[in-house]
Parts: sequence; C-alpha cells; structure tokens
Amino acid sequence: MTKKVNENKAVVAGVGMIPFAKPGASKSYDIMGSEATRLALEDCGLNYKSIQQAFVGYVFGDSTSGQRALYHVGMTGIPIINVNNNCSTGSTALYLARQAIESGTADCVLALGFEQMRPGALGDIYTDRPSPFGEFNDTCEQLVGNAHIPLALRYFGGAGKSHMDKYGTTMKDFAKIRAKASRHASKNPLALFKKEVSEEEVLESPIMWPGVMTRLMACPPTCGGAAAILVSEKFANKHNINSSVRILAQSMTTDYESTFADKDMMQLVGYDMSKEAAKNVYEQTGVDVQDVDVVELHDCFAHNELITYEALGLCNEGEAQKFVDDGDNTFGGKFVTNPSGGLLSKGHPLGATGLAQCFELTQQLRGNAGEKQVDGAKTALQHNLGLGGACVATLYQTA
Repeated sequence: MTKKVNENKAVVAGVGMIPFAKPGASKSYDIMGSEATRLALEDCGLNYKSIQQAFVGYVFGDSTSGQRALYHVGMTGIPIINVNNNCSTGSTALYLARQAIESGTADCVLALGFEQMRPGALGDIYTDRPSPFGEFNDTCEQLVGNAHIPLALRYFGGAGKSHMDKYGTTMKDFAKIRAKASRHASKNPLALFKKEVSEEEVLESPIMWPGVMTRLMACPPTCGGAAAILVSEKFANKHNINSSVRILAQSMTTDYESTFADKDMMQLVGYDMSKEAAKNVYEQTGVDVQDVDVVELHDCFAHNELITYEALGLCNEGEAQKFVDDGDNTFGGKFVTNPSGGLLSKGHPLGATGLAQCFELTQQLRGNAGEKQVDGAKTALQHNLGLGGACVATLYQTA
C-alpha cells in the first residue's frame, strides 16, 4: 500500500452519538443535537469554547435549527452553517468541516447532524413549486411505473430489480444482506433494532413489491443525532488530543449525465456517483481497496447495499451475489460491511446518518467497538448517499 503524506490531514478528535429512536419516541431535534455535541466534546476532552466553526446538518427543519441546537451548548458567536443535502447531509457537514481544517481556516471544527422525523414515507414538503426530484420521478415512472408504491421503495427497489435483470440476483440475496445486518446490530447497543432475523423471516415479512422487496429489506424512519469534532494536527498536539484517527481523503460527487441518460434505475439512485467518489479517494491516497478493513455504506435498502458493493469496488460488477454467498461482507470475509447494523438496523435519521457512520468507524479504528470490533482494523471506508443528488466517500486510517 502506498500512502501519500499530507501534514494538514484532519484528525478525528471526538465523536458522539445518541441512541436512535422511532418517530414520536425521541427528544426534540435541538436536544438530540446538543446531547450529541456534548458527547463529542467529552470524548476529546474539549470545552465548547474551543470550537471555531460548526457545520450542522438536517433535512426536515426550519432555517437556523443548527443555532437552536448549539445554543444549548454555548453561545460563543462562532460561525454556524446549516447544511441540507438530503440523506448525505451528515457527511456533507463532515466534508465541509474537513475542508475548513485542511485549508487552514480553522483548527477545531464541529460537524453535527440530527433529524426529527415523522412516521411514514418521505415526500416533498413544499408542493407549491417544482420538486428537485421532478426529472428523477419522471424517469422512475418511465422505467418501473408502479405508482401505488411509495417513491423511495420504487427508486431502490427498481435499482435492485435492474441488478436482478442484469445479473440474476434474487430476493434471497437481499434477504441475506438484511439478516447479516441484524446479526451485526445484535452486538450494537446503539442500534434501534437489535433482534436477529433469519433470511426466511426477511422473505416472509410483508410484501412491498412482489418479487422485489419485503418490508424488512427497507430501513425505518428514525430520529437521532451524531457529531464529530475535527482538529488540525497542531491543535491535537497542543491540547494532548488522541490523533490516531485521521481522514485520509474525501470525495463528494453529484449526478452525472448517466443518471438520466442511461435509463437504468441503478444509475438513477447514484451508482456512478458512488463509483466515482470511491475511485477518487483511492486515487487521492494511493490506498488500494483491498487494504480496506471495514466499511460503513449507505444501506437504506438491502438492494442499495448490494449494488454499492460493486460501485465501491469491493467486488467486480456483476459479482455481488457471489460476494454475499461467500460471506465476504461480514466477519471472517474480505470486507466487514456495516458492523453497526447499518441503516437497516441502526436506523436512518437523515441528517445524522453520515456522522453516525463516522462515529462507528472512529470506534473501529480506535479498537473501541466492543463485540462488533473488526480485528486489526486500520483502514476504513465510509459511503453516504443522498438522492437529488450527492454522494460522499471518506477514507479513514489509524496511525
């Protein structure tokens, strides 16, 4: 493995995450956000007065919700930038925080994400103006129809069906992924769903799309908060902060022409965004994908986890079914994928998800992940996807 050296790489100084909860069972967004921030500060031993900038992500909330959350922690006059990039919102906040560190603009930056969600399927909030999903919805209607199925299910179920049509993937393959997620989550005290389910139980759960998806193959709407504090190496040394975990590289991509032009549901849900983001971080660092030990990827549906194996280069295109059958996505295989249980079991509070992934991978690289620890984890890959669209890939490494 060739590792490029950059003295300005951002150190992950502190991380915090609160247990996720079902809509209606959580605290309000501002309390969740402030609690996650306090946990991250406690993790690195810093006072809020040390924070020089904050990037706060959420999808469903009024403007300056970030200020509302952080004012509970302190009112120090720092820049607080509110971020909304759909399901990749949390990792977008992290991306901006890293840029602030690496550019030398700041030495200690907070990335915070939270979401207070409502029950039920996602949909547009503002119906008196063009939806950002207009062309996505039109393309989805052309390719899969099924207007009676909630839109997110049509998107990702359609992507899974595309993979089935191309490569012979079956519902059993998606069920194996969901069962794997439950086994991992059973060892995660912060996961929302800790009960193990079998492949058969996944297949026998209520049908959402005949021949394509059952209910257990979809992640639930969830509320929660997570935070990360990034610092420069100089700041870490001055304040005696653990600098063992660093962000080697990040890449954010948005949609390419192929999203619509290829008339393929896999492309519509961001396959090329994921592929290019991963390629970029490998090229930036010289790290080979085979050197990655642990992965947290965006498994909003079991279908998206399967197609993302190929997009990230964990296996070749068309080989995801074999990758699953061989157990290369779990402990004892090539890449331990979503040891947290992922979105399928941990939950998916949109603004918090990317930072919850950061929390998980930081614990893995510190060797603090408990029963779900990946032995000898040194290099970690994070993938967070938002339709509309944006994808953030992050490569971490421990000293």
